[in-house]
This record gives sequence, structure tokens and C-alpha cells, in this order.
Amino acid sequence: MEHKKLKSFPNNFLWGSASAAYQVEGAWDLDGKGASVWDKFVRIPGKTFENTTGDTAVDHYHRYKEDVALMAEQGLTAYRFSIAWSRIFPNGSGAINQAGLQFYDNLINELIKHNIKPVVTLYHWDIPQALQDAYGGWESRKVVADFTHYAETVFKHYGDRVQYWVTLNEQNVFIGHGYKTALHPPGVADEKRMYQANHHANLANAAAISAFRALGIPGKIGPSFAYGPNYAINADPKNVLAAENAEEFGAHFWMDVYVRGEYPPLVWNWLEERGLAPETHPEDTELLKQGRPDFMGVNYYRSMTNAFNPLDGVGIQAMNTNGKKDSAKYSGEPGVYRHVCNEFLEKTNWDWDIDPTGLRIGLRRIASRYQLPVMITENGLGEYDTLTDSGEVNDDHRIAYLHDHALAIQQAITDGVDVIGYCTWSFTDLLSWLNGYQKRYGFVYIDRDEQNEKSLTRYKKKSFYWYKEVIASNGEILSKG
Repeated sequence: MEHKKLKSFPNNFLWGSASAAYQVEGAWDLDGKGASVWDKFVRIPGKTFENTTGDTAVDHYHRYKEDVALMAEQGLTAYRFSIAWSRIFPNGSGAINQAGLQFYDNLINELIKHNIKPVVTLYHWDIPQALQDAYGGWESRKVVADFTHYAETVFKHYGDRVQYWVTLNEQNVFIGHGYKTALHPPGVADEKRMYQANHHANLANAAAISAFRALGIPGKIGPSFAYGPNYAINADPKNVLAAENAEEFGAHFWMDVYVRGEYPPLVWNWLEERGLAPETHPEDTELLKQGRPDFMGVNYYRSMTNAFNPLDGVGIQAMNTNGKKDSAKYSGEPGVYRHVCNEFLEKTNWDWDIDPTGLRIGLRRIASRYQLPVMITENGLGEYDTLTDSGEVNDDHRIAYLHDHALAIQQAITDGVDVIGYCTWSFTDLLSWLNGYQKRYGFVYIDRDEQNEKSLTRYKKKSFYWYKEVIASNGEILSKG
């Protein structure tokens, strides 16, 4: 729909940015921190672009005050970051590492000193390697108790200062890439194991939310889901059905469990027919229903377009992790759907469709299906940036991307969606998991590359100043061009 005038952003709207511990902190083995699965995985040759690691990353661990000062200069009202589980519990459970607790104390206090609300993510893909070795990590039900104990520990320690909590970041990604495509740790390609690990992650998410409520911690809590709304390539009913299938498998299969505590029947029937349904216990449903979130966190980067896929059709295809445009191949699920190119959309150099309207569509679908507030926990453009001799980065491409997506949020708010915040990805440049340091997302350029840490000097990009103006106007400048 078209509106004559867009509603203003709420006065308490969170204008934020985001990061993840492994991608920015560095200090991977300092001050008592234990190894995570990513600390081990990146040491397997060929797993990441030019074998890059997060050993140093962008050294946020030692430079957090400098980074927070830049956030304050920009005017951020929220900063979303993750706690490294193995920095608190080096072995995943057992003795607490006090130095780890202290680091996040210092970071949270520094943010609050500058009037920036901390948005804390409990899990951003870095389960302790000790738990992976002990019982297979997410493949064992034991992880539910260990994750809940970890969550309770940080709730109690930081709950007096943190108002917003994210339980699991992109469960669909770390489970799918970890246990189906083998692109992420533990590098498994076994759908049966994937769906079992996914069920345990659902239980852990619900148990953490239940524990949060039982402790009486003030604030809001919810998961963060990587959502790309699905379209049909055209009005052919077979393609429309494929898009419906993709939405069931790619969205409802997770979000229905978060909100309703139940798996959607269509996908569950498909799993049972193929012997892929996870083993469940009678008490699981009760626990899952205790996990209804206060908000739905959404990480939005792209939409997906779909067409009919026969039983002998397309399966998993290669992703673009090298930044060479048009090198990705479209994947699918035989007999269910296949992703195809959308000729109406431009793409990034990593072959991600650029679709701000898709964000508005996604927000409306979530609001309609789940009646929950939404926090945009990630949205950003990963691209090449060039530092000039005078220390400038003219990233107009990023400004255009973020402008159009932020405007789509304002349009969704005008439609009636309750959006509580917008955390861009990311504040500084960082390690892009499989893509190294060449794929840059931040408002702040970090002087380093895959081979050389260089100076790690921070440079404010042109987008830094643009977002500063957006925040200062509470988004008013967005609809003015």
C-alpha cells in the first residue's frame, strides 16, 4: 500500500548497530578464555577465505573503549553484541572465568556511561569446543542444561543493566551450515543429525527464556532469526506452491516453534515420511510452549525467489564466498522448491539480492502471523571498500542500501507493524566468517586484511556521518530523500 504520509519512528526507537564476539574481539586464548568450535574450525585448511581466523579479528577486546567512544560520537542508542560462552565457561560448564565476566562488565558499563543500551546475544555460533568434544555439542540433549546454566549465570550477573537479550542468533544458519552443508562447524552433512541438533537448539532457546522469566529479570528476550521472505517467480500455481513450501521450510519451521511451541504440520509430515524427524520426549512440548519470546529478532539481508523443483531436481549448490559476482549457484530441496534469479533485483558482489521492499514484506508477515514486536537485529551491506590516501572511505553504495532498508522499516511501521529497533550490521568492519576481511560491513573501516593485521586503525566512513544524521533526526531525514 501507498501512504500519503509516513508515521514517525517512535521516540524510544533503538537506533543501533551490531557485532559478534568471534568476529570482532580477538584475544581468542587470553585471560582464561577456552576454545570455541570456530577457533578449531578455522584451522582446517580451506575452510575460510585465504584461511583467515578470528585470533585477533579487529582487536575489540583491547580497543572496546575506543570503539564505544566512536559509537557515542555517532549517537547510537543501542549496541548489540554477543558474549563468548567459552570466555565465561572455558569448558562450557564448571568453573566460571572471572576475567571473562569482567570484560563484559567493562563493556556494558562503558556503553551505559555513553547512554547506549546494551543488547546482549547469548549465542552467536561459538559453542565451546569442550562441549563439542564431550558430547557432540548441539547433537546431545545435555547441551540444554549447559546452555541454560550459562544463560542463568549471565542473566544474574548483567541483568541489572541489560534490558534486551537475544537467545540464539540465526539458529537456521548455524544448524543448516553446521549439519547439512558442512560449511560451518562441526562440518557435518547429515540431515538426520541436523534436525536432531535443531530440536535441541529449540529446547535450549525455550529453556533460557523460561529461566529468564523464572529469575524475574526485568527486560525483554527473544531469538534472532535470519529471515528472507519467499516469492514465486511467476503466477504459475506450481511456482506459487514452491514459494509456499519455501516459506514453510525456511521460516515457519523455526518461528512457529519459537512463538507457538509447535512444529508446522506440513514440514513435520515431510520429515516423518523421510525418517528425518527428530527424537522428542513427552515433556518437550510443554518446555517449548514456555519459550514464547517478547519480540522476534530479525536478521534481514535478502529475499528469495522460487520455482517448482521436481523430485530429481536441484539440491545444495555452491555459495559465493569469494566476492566474484555471479559465481553462486541457486540451491533447492528436491520435490519442494528451488531458488532462482529474480530479474527485478540488483545483487551484491556476493550474489545477495538487494531488496528493501522484502524487509517490509517480511515485517508484515511476522506481525500478521505472530502478533509480536520486531527488532531488526541485523541488516547491512557487505561489499568492497577503499581507503583513500587521505583516510576517507566513500561508501555511497552502503548509504543507499541502508537508507532504502530503513525507509522500508518506516513504511512497515506506518502499515501498523510494531518495530522497536534497527541494529545495522555492523558497527566496525569485522571478520566475515567464511569471507575473510575483504567483505566489509561497518561504518568504521579497520585497517587490516587477510594476510596482515597492519595497524588496526579505525577510520570513519562516509556512512558513519550519514547514520549520525539519521539518528539525530530520529529517522525524519529518510523520507526526505
